Amino acid sequence: MFLETERLIIRSLCPSDEKALIEMASDGSLTEIYGDCSECCKWMGEFISDAIKLEAEDNPYREYLAFAIEDKTSHLIIGSVGSSYYEDFGEVGVTYFIGAGSRGNGYACEALQRFVDYLFARYNLKKLIATANVKNIASCKTLEGAGFRLVETRMYRDLYDEEEEPSNFYEFVSAACQRII
Repeated sequence: MFLETERLIIRSLCPSDEKALIEMASDGSLTEIYGDCSECCKWMGEFISDAIKLEAEDNPYREYLAFAIEDKTSHLIIGSVGSSYYEDFGEVGVTYFIGAGSRGNGYACEALQRFVDYLFARYNLKKLIATANVKNIASCKTLEGAGFRLVETRMYRDLYDEEEEPSNFYEFVSAACQRII
């Protein structure tokens, strides 16, 4: 997959991205998504291999799809955007992160907006969902800036959370479904 925005390239992951993703994991950028990443150097290569296989299957209802976010100017990997199947809701949701050194520039929102357009164009999805810990104000603002609508705040325990915490639940309804409403 290859998508572009004004400043970014969103592309398939490849084995050479392993070092950049490990560095982002070590700065805490992946903790909210994957939990403790202190030993990610042991599993990151397998994660990338699995991501490549899952992309080839081309099914957003199967585990996850993960892609690299690359800065167009420097060609450095600055984060990732993807989708995940929320088994507990029976819905496809979005995931994303930006490495600590690239935060605060609107990259996550820019990548997420383009990726949402891609998901709706490629798959027969009526809506996408997202969750964000209420303490993660930057992530909440990113989702809202990308067009997601807050629908509920409640206690939730995500896959790698140790305990339930207050979480915001968002949805983004496809333009085709919005016209019907």
